[in-house]
Order: sequence, then C-alpha cells, then structure tokens
Amino acid sequence: MAFDSSMASPNLLKISEQLRLYEPPPAPPQDDHQSDSIEEEAVEESAIRIRPKRAAVLVCLFEGDQGEVRVILTKRSSTLSTHSGEVSFPGGKVEEGDADDIDTALREAKEEIGLDPSLVNVVTIFEPFVTKLGITVVPVVGILSDKSALDPVLNAGEVEAIFDAPLEMFLKDENRKGEEREWMGDKYLLHHFYYAADNKNYKIWALTAGILIRTASIAYQRPPAFLERRPNFWNGVAKNDTSKM
Repeated sequence: MAFDSSMASPNLLKISEQLRLYEPPPAPPQDDHQSDSIEEEAVEESAIRIRPKRAAVLVCLFEGDQGEVRVILTKRSSTLSTHSGEVSFPGGKVEEGDADDIDTALREAKEEIGLDPSLVNVVTIFEPFVTKLGITVVPVVGILSDKSALDPVLNAGEVEAIFDAPLEMFLKDENRKGEEREWMGDKYLLHHFYYAADNKNYKIWALTAGILIRTASIAYQRPPAFLERRPNFWNGVAKNDTSKM
C-alpha cells in the first residue's frame, strides 16, 4: 500500500505516515465451546447458503485549501431502505468479484460518487467494526493527493449529497454531544457531530462518527478531548437487534 508523495504536502505526508504505521490490535478470541457445539454438516451447509455479512467503506482524506486534512462524506439517499438520509462514507457490501476489502471500498466509491480508484492511495486498513446486526464493516483509509481531479458524479439512487469536513474536528469537544445507551449491560456513548457545508446542516453520528474518531486519533496521535466509551459490540460482540448501530 505505497503512498505517492509527489503531490502531497508535508502535513498530509505526516498524517499518511502515521496511518501507514498503524497496527490493528489482535482480534478477540473465539468462543471455542460455542464452535465445538456446532455440527460440521450444519457449518458446511451454512457456508454454501449464506455469504458473510461483510462491507467496506472508504475513508478518503485530502488536503484542504488552508492546509488542513479533510475527509469525504456522503448523505445517503432518502429513498434507501436502511439508514436513509444519514451521513456515511462511500462504501457497501462485498460483492462477487471483489478481490478484497480495498477492492470493495474503491468499487463502491466509484459507483456512488464517481471517484476513480486510480486517484486514491490506500495507506492502511483498520480493524473491522461489527454492528448489532452482525455486519462486519472494514474501514479502508486512502489519500486523495489531488482533490481537483475528483469530479463527483452522484448515484442518485444511493447518494443525495457529497461534502467534506476537517478530520481534526472529530477529536474536539465542539459541536458535539454524546448520547448514552445500553445494550446487554454494556453502557456506551453514541457521538453526534454537527457540521454545516454549502448552506446545509449535517449530523455525523454512530458508526460513522466512531470510525472518524478512530481515524483522527491515529492520524494526529492523540485521544479525543471527550470521553469516547465506544460500545463493546463494535469489537466483535454482535447480536440480532433492529436498533441503530
């Protein structure tokens, strides 16, 4: 995952190097007792009938006019059946033909906002986040060295708007609130960030906010200025639940 530094500023180079050097923590141990209780034939049958619930999103960073690092975000179409009208990253579920998580994230970004994969230098992949619905979401972090080369073409069926926000805002205790929730005895906070762009107001929250907090913490090598208290299920404890991620 080499980074093309020919068009990058010192600030963007520093950020990309911090991200490139990031090593995800080891995955949580599997429950051996639960695994042993599953019959081999049932596992084989399930593998044939059910594909893994896996998705990848592109956390695409670039340098703004003032030298700040910014991240590309989208507002999902109001016609979508899930999370309609919410802010998210370009991305989606793994499809047949995708070579890996990077391929999925870049393909989806191309389909949703017209971002040419050749413009993006992938610098790292974060550990997966698992939603309550059991969907594994893999953040793929890439650098867009030349923002002017992006000429967005929005897929109206999936994306209502595209905008960008400063990455560092997700470490600051400004224009933010934390909503306390509890699930299976685990008390956690869902963070809501509020941002205005092009005379529109956006709320960036839940899993998207969590991924951005993680990205900013690694990029700037410091924790957020607020209590994060992320949910344990993001680390791999997933149950069937119909509430918000």
